[in-house]
Amino acid sequence: MSGPRVYQGVSGSGSVVMGVVEADIEKTYRPSDDEPFMNDRHKAYFRQKLMDWRAEILREARGTLEDMAGSERNHPDLADRATSEADHAIELRARDRQRKLIAKINAALARIDDGSYGYCEETGEPIGLRRLDARPIATLSIEAQERHERRERIHRDD
Repeated sequence: MSGPRVYQGVSGSGSVVMGVVEADIEKTYRPSDDEPFMNDRHKAYFRQKLMDWRAEILREARGTLEDMAGSERNHPDLADRATSEADHAIELRARDRQRKLIAKINAALARIDDGSYGYCEETGEPIGLRRLDARPIATLSIEAQERHERRERIHRDD
């Protein structure tokens, strides 16, 4: 393993933060329940996972912008124009969802920095490594998320 790596991220407030990844995580590493919860290796693993996810979303967004800029918007056929505009609207909605996802990723990175990552916002209990691996932006444990969804359904039905 090499020395510590410097990372650059964005805090939940939008300011740029710099830090050092204490443990360089090898590609095959997976967090284990046998280790202390949210130790330095866990934090480095989830930080890298979140940063990779954010980089992929930004790469896709750049590709979409290039495609939209390069596509011809002045179609002589009305049906072609309508189809093109509908396609653009769908892409823009998808990009807006991804913009919101990036904000959640940045908030998760900020929680790693402040030490609250991996703990349920409602109960303070550990969220669980399998849940975090599947959804690294999770802020609630499975039980708290289920309670939240039940309350949401009840209020929606009113």
